[in-house]
Amino acid sequence: MPHSAFSLNLNRVLRRTVPLLLAGCLLTGCASGSSGSSAPEERRDSAETVSSETSGQSVVPTVLPVLSLQTKKQGADALDFFTKPVAPHVAKMIASWTPGYKMPPAPYYETCNVTLTDTDQKVLLNAAEADVKVRGNWTTTYDKKSLRIKFAEKQNLLGLNDGAEMKNWVLLSEFKDLSMQRSKTALQMAREILEPDGLYAADAAFVELAINGEYYGVYLLTEYQQVNANRISITEPEPDQTGTDIGYFLEFDGYYYNEDPLHQFYADYADNAPLKPFDGEGGGDRTICCQPKNDHDPVIDVGITVKSEINSQEQHDFIENYVNSVYRILYAAAYDHKAYRFDENYAELIEAPELTPQQAVEAVVDTQSLADAYLVAELTCDADIYWSSFYMDVDFGEGGSRKLTFEAPWDFDSGLGNKARCTDGTGFYAANIVPEVNGVAYETINPWLAVLMYEDWFQALIREKWTAAYDDGVFTRALQSLQADTENYQEAFVRNDKRWGVSTNDHGIAKELSQPSAKCKTQKAASERLGDWLETRIRFLNDYWHE
Repeated sequence: MPHSAFSLNLNRVLRRTVPLLLAGCLLTGCASGSSGSSAPEERRDSAETVSSETSGQSVVPTVLPVLSLQTKKQGADALDFFTKPVAPHVAKMIASWTPGYKMPPAPYYETCNVTLTDTDQKVLLNAAEADVKVRGNWTTTYDKKSLRIKFAEKQNLLGLNDGAEMKNWVLLSEFKDLSMQRSKTALQMAREILEPDGLYAADAAFVELAINGEYYGVYLLTEYQQVNANRISITEPEPDQTGTDIGYFLEFDGYYYNEDPLHQFYADYADNAPLKPFDGEGGGDRTICCQPKNDHDPVIDVGITVKSEINSQEQHDFIENYVNSVYRILYAAAYDHKAYRFDENYAELIEAPELTPQQAVEAVVDTQSLADAYLVAELTCDADIYWSSFYMDVDFGEGGSRKLTFEAPWDFDSGLGNKARCTDGTGFYAANIVPEVNGVAYETINPWLAVLMYEDWFQALIREKWTAAYDDGVFTRALQSLQADTENYQEAFVRNDKRWGVSTNDHGIAKELSQPSAKCKTQKAASERLGDWLETRIRFLNDYWHE
């Protein structure tokens, strides 16, 4: 589309959608038939417009960039790719307890033209072709769904990640988080904590989304978790490469069994050896295992998903043995005070009396990254820490460290006090016993974060990192950004709530949340609750970890 024609079309879309929303005229129904859950309000005075010098048309300035999708497919079913799909494993779960449940389609790609404009209507991206589909697990059941965008050609969006051009991007709906700011705030802190160690955390920015000319609310534009020199920077295998000298990107994942056999495996965690939970008070006499002890144990297996592309059974078996063996090295160092190392082929473990237990750990794990992972998880009370979205990688390619490295933190919409985790902002969580609250009641633990927590040298590393981040103002800047976003983008947040309804009014959403979160009925109130929670959390952890 020529630039002038595109500008005219964009202005028509903005005049048709944004002014009406600013005036209080809600879009309760879209071309797809999808509707928000709240009732329309009375129309207020119309919004003021400004003149566009480039097109000669009247346009409305926005407080956020606008990302527009235009499907190449036409017709009444053009928006089915957004409104109908549910992740297959989630749909199967729902069908198991819902008589007569009609199975929805699995997420599928729809080809779209993607346009991105700045707040002054400057065109930043002009009708770039991309495939777009719904992404996520349980969030695919929400009316407001998250999306994955896969461009035909590499693009940078809003200067994220220092302007790196990538094909794959994500739009997070943040529907469960009424503040819409938990992921953005957590990722900001994570980037500042991880960056000094050369580790990756996704960049993010808010946008407003339009699909086929209809308004679809505020989304968090962020990066897709993938192996790439600008993201998870490890060796990518060639399509026909079958050897083990590659990089492996992995997820600690309760959904691992949904993957094909080549991209998942069970982790035995030193034969499910008991762990001492870290509660800041010595752990008491309690121990806990992270996997079920027998067939009657309600605890659910959490395995490993191989997120990177691997091509052979040899690669699968190598990384399965490596991960299980690394954990055995950690457990032996912390609980048996023994040092083990790999043989030259990384096939067997050998007792290594020439090494201290700490040296044995440092030979196979990037301990800086593990301390960073603990801090991010503890700071945010990451509600999925026992279940999924906990990432690690190792690079056996040329120049690779061959050390298990923890980076790419993700998925915080249930954290930071939104679910019943550290509800008042106090207590130790990340390496402690965690109650599962979504289904069958049981307790579990994240083994990677817990296994070294009573090693003095590892605690010293955590103290050093916390102190450096606190003294550098990492947490102060996060609180400032949280407040600034609430103030600067309030118009957009109000539009979003009018489009989709207040999520805490939904019984299914509300029952997932902590009581303080469920009581919030506006984005601003939810943001203030988040800010208060985070201030309390920072004070609590600073009292313990600051040197």
